[in-house]
Amino acid sequence: MQLKALHDQVMVITGASSGIGLVTARRAAERGAKLVLAARNEQALQTLAAELQRGGTDAVYVVADVGKEADVERIAQRAWERFGGFDTWVNNAAVGIFGPIVEGQIEDYRRLFETNFWGVVYGSLTAVRHLRGRGGALINVGSAVGDRALPNQGLYSASKHAVKGFTDALRAELEAQGVPISVTLIKPGSIDTPFPQHAKNYMDEEPTLPAPVYAPDLVAEAIMHAAETPVRDLVVGGGGKLISVLGQRAPRLADKALGSQGFLEQQRSGRPPQNPEGALHAPTFGLYERGAYEGRVRETSLYTRGARHPLAAALIAAGALGVGVAAALAGRRALT
Repeated sequence: MQLKALHDQVMVITGASSGIGLVTARRAAERGAKLVLAARNEQALQTLAAELQRGGTDAVYVVADVGKEADVERIAQRAWERFGGFDTWVNNAAVGIFGPIVEGQIEDYRRLFETNFWGVVYGSLTAVRHLRGRGGALINVGSAVGDRALPNQGLYSASKHAVKGFTDALRAELEAQGVPISVTLIKPGSIDTPFPQHAKNYMDEEPTLPAPVYAPDLVAEAIMHAAETPVRDLVVGGGGKLISVLGQRAPRLADKALGSQGFLEQQRSGRPPQNPEGALHAPTFGLYERGAYEGRVRETSLYTRGARHPLAAALIAAGALGVGVAAALAGRRALT
C-alpha cells in the first residue's frame, strides 16, 4: 500500500485546538500538508487557522463535537468543498476523568464515551466511506492504557480499550475486503499536554500524570509517520510500552504495582483543584501544546524512534517480550 508524501496530502485532525492535535497541526503544516482542523473551541480554531495561513499553509477549520455524528460528517463535507477530499483522517479528540470509578457520575461517563469511543467510530466510518475508492490513512489515537487500565483513570482507560478493539476489528475487515486504507492505532504513554487540566476531576487535588512523561511532539511525529507509512500500531514512549507488556505478561503484578499507594500518588499534584469540571461537557481554554507537569519531560524516546523501523521494531518487541516474561516469573514468585 502506497501513501502520499505529507506535502501532497490533505489531513483532517480532530481535537486540533490543544495538546497533541495542536502540535500535529503545526508540524504537519511545516511539512507542507493542507489541513482541516476540527474541535469544539471556535476561537482557538480561528486563531490557529489564521496562524497557519500566515505561514503559507492552506488550512480550514470546522467547529465540531465528535460525539455527534452529524458534526463529524460536516468535517468531511468541508474537506470535500475546499480540497476535493482528504488523504489522512486523524481521530485525536478525547476527554478525561480523574478519580475512583465508584465516585463518578454516569452522565459524565456517558459523555466521555461519546467523545472518546463514539467520536472514533463516527470519524472512522466517515473516513472509510470517503477513502474506500481512493485509498489513504486512518489514524486513531488510543493510549497505552488501552492495553492496561490505570486506577483513577478507569473510565478513560475503558474507552481506550474500546478504541483498540474497534480499530483492530475494522483493520481486519478492511484488509479482508482489500480496501486500500492503512489503519493505525497510536498508543501514547503519559504526554505533557493540558489533558489533566481539561479532565473532569473527582479528586481533592489537581490531577497530574504518572512518570515518565513525554513531549507531545513525539506523538505528532508518530502520527505523521503513520500518514506516510502503513503501520499497524505505534506506542509512544518506552514507559507506555512497559505498562502494556507488564499488563499482558504479568497482570497480577501489574494490579499490585499500579494499585499501590505510591503509584496513585503520582496522579496527584499536591495542588488544590483549579477547575474540577474541566472540558468534559464544554470547551475551556485552547492553544496550549504543553500542560502543567512539574517533573522532567522527556523530549526524545529511543523506543519510539526505533519502533518506526521494521528491523528495530522486531528487536524491540523481542526485548519487550523478555522483559514481560521476566516480570511474569517475578510476579509468580511473589504470589507463591
